[in-house]
Amino acid sequence: MTSQSQGIQQLLQAEKRAKDKLEEAKKRKGKRLKQAKEEAVAEIDHYRLQREKEFRHKQTSVMGSQGNLSAKIEEQTAETIQNLASSYHKNVESMMKKLLNTICDISPEIHPNFRYEV
Repeated sequence: MTSQSQGIQQLLQAEKRAKDKLEEAKKRKGKRLKQAKEEAVAEIDHYRLQREKEFRHKQTSVMGSQGNLSAKIEEQTAETIQNLASSYHKNVESMMKKLLNTICDISPEIHPNFRYEV
């Protein structure tokens, strides 16, 4: 009977050791999964930062050139407006005189296509 109880005790101890090893393996697996997940997140963050940096660089190069173009266009527009304004102020009086002379000086004459029949 004692040999049976010793055998049962050995089986119980072996079962306990197996459970302990199984629990330890599960813990190691959980740690590895957690570590792999953290490494993946870190790698994703690094990749995202790198791509955003490249995007900002490209955006700056494209938008910078567009900014220069828009500044040039605004400068040319301002210059054209200034030229038109100075031309207007320079010629407004002479044009008003010509317009008034044309309207006010009427010289009646017969149209060349008019036929007078008696």
